[in-house]
Amino acid sequence: MKTHLNTLFVTTEGCYLAKQGDTVVIRQKKEIKARLPFHNLDSIVCIGRIGLSPQLMQAASQANVSISLLDSKGRFRAAIQGFTSGNVLLRREQYRAADDETRALECARSFVLGKLANCRTVLRRAIRDANDLDPRVQELERSATRMKNGIDAAEKSTSIDQLRGYEGEAAMQYFTAFNSLQTSFQDYFAFNNRNKRPPLDPINSLMSFIYTLLMHDVRSACESTGLDAAVGYLHRDRPGRPGLALDLMEEFRPWIADRLVFSLINRQQVNASSFQFLENGAVLITPDARRTILTAWQQRKTEEILHPIINEKVTLGILPFIQARLFARHLRGDLDIYPPFLWK
Repeated sequence: MKTHLNTLFVTTEGCYLAKQGDTVVIRQKKEIKARLPFHNLDSIVCIGRIGLSPQLMQAASQANVSISLLDSKGRFRAAIQGFTSGNVLLRREQYRAADDETRALECARSFVLGKLANCRTVLRRAIRDANDLDPRVQELERSATRMKNGIDAAEKSTSIDQLRGYEGEAAMQYFTAFNSLQTSFQDYFAFNNRNKRPPLDPINSLMSFIYTLLMHDVRSACESTGLDAAVGYLHRDRPGRPGLALDLMEEFRPWIADRLVFSLINRQQVNASSFQFLENGAVLITPDARRTILTAWQQRKTEEILHPIINEKVTLGILPFIQARLFARHLRGDLDIYPPFLWK
């Protein structure tokens, strides 16, 4: 078990990564900017136009250091990694469960209930932290109540399609309260609806970027556990889509990713100057703002929390690995149901 997810983020376009001995060397205009040993890394994330030597890619694969390639907008494009270390029996069981309607529904329901419960906790936390006279409280209370109704409905769902419908309705209630999660509302961070590919406003741009970072970690957790990240239960199979990684990250979105978005906004670590507005309506994060976000993301992952299942304190950075292993235990029959991580 890894004690922490050590990830190298390379954001300066034009950099070139090469292998030198047992280290990764980062060059910019032939000048060495940094040198890191492979054994200190779990993964490398390259954002934008970053060059990689063939020798580096081969060495990283042999050292079990995954490399994720993101475009300048933060969208995942490709991953480079070595042979999957998981055993074939686990994957066979994963495929059997995905093809069994009853087992697939049980898994999908756990993912959805984890997500909705954590969404509601985010709202309840905001209510608790607000002043009783704060006008935001009423909207937050209303959304939290509707979220509870969504959780009750999801628990009684009899098919995955029905479950997806309840999840979608509950998510709309959660997003309705997004503007109320700002301690001091700012027009340019107004949230009207979830949009992506490309994001059309600053808050959606932040969400998409941080979701991509979270996806990188969850996908790595699936692969390192021996699971097939492409075969999910809640998310339909689609070429190129990491269905299981999307399933597992649902429980983390509200309290790790969304909370970080609003922390950055409320602490004014990002503002209107942190974004580029293109003629086609797309909104991109500036390079300087990306560095601020990445620093905050890395700091967030070092925070510790008590895991209720294993009853140990762990960093947020390794939570995806723990949850992936718990899901593998469920597939093997060691756990009756998959226990999503519920934030308190």
